[in-house]
Amino acid sequence: MSNGPAGHGARSTVRPHSETGGRGRLRTFLRTADGIAVDCVYDPGPAGSAPAADPSGPSGRGPVFVVAHGFTGDVDRPHVRRVAGVLRGHGAVVAFSFRGHGRSGGRSTVGDKEVLDLAAAVEWARELGHARVATVGFSMGGSVVLRHAALHPGAVDAVVSVSAPARWYYRGTAPMRRLHWLVTRPEGRLVGRYGLRTRIHHRHWDPVPLSPVQAAARIAPTPLLIVHGDRDGYFPLDHPRMLAEAAGGHGELWVEPGMGHAEHAAPDALLARIGAWAVSAAG
Repeated sequence: MSNGPAGHGARSTVRPHSETGGRGRLRTFLRTADGIAVDCVYDPGPAGSAPAADPSGPSGRGPVFVVAHGFTGDVDRPHVRRVAGVLRGHGAVVAFSFRGHGRSGGRSTVGDKEVLDLAAAVEWARELGHARVATVGFSMGGSVVLRHAALHPGAVDAVVSVSAPARWYYRGTAPMRRLHWLVTRPEGRLVGRYGLRTRIHHRHWDPVPLSPVQAAARIAPTPLLIVHGDRDGYFPLDHPRMLAEAAGGHGELWVEPGMGHAEHAAPDALLARIGAWAVSAAG
């Protein structure tokens, strides 16, 4: 799926189209370093978090969360909008659709090139005048925020990874075996495209990207929070524990009783706790 390292590239925030919503809300397409158009939405959040009239001017606005959804999600899905809505109580929010998802261009590489999508969204958040940026990712997005922080040192001020895998090619649960069928089989990719609105690249990874557990070991000193449910049906608890162990003393692990997998399973109270933690950790 890969033509080169996903962690490097030219400036990525050339915008071919934009639209403005009410109360300072913005929607635009960002151009990634490898030329993919990524659908992105900005919500200014509480008073004081909105960008300056001139985004190129001095930064210093309140914190902003950049939300990285899970596989088959997109910025218009109700569960992604709910996450953004809760986090908006703690700061501004940038939410976007990964490549191959929703209105974004390209095809999904299931966590590899998606680092470039996140990099474009983070750069846009900085351009809008926010001095403090926290990434919050779920499942596939949880692996992407880890890899982005490792490949772009200092790009963000805090990282939250929810329901993420620690290692690639995991097939130890029935949901993950179904996901591998979806990604690797032609008929699975047809189901993804027409049933789940997700366009999946047919090529295998070459080279295999940096794994989440390898990335977790490289994130320090950026504050890191790992969140996982003890009833996650996709990735059992050895995954978050591996990530926390790799992160060492700078990583914090929350194991949530009764929680399942990713955005759908994260209650509003947990999302509010994540928002408060990220604001505090980002300084």
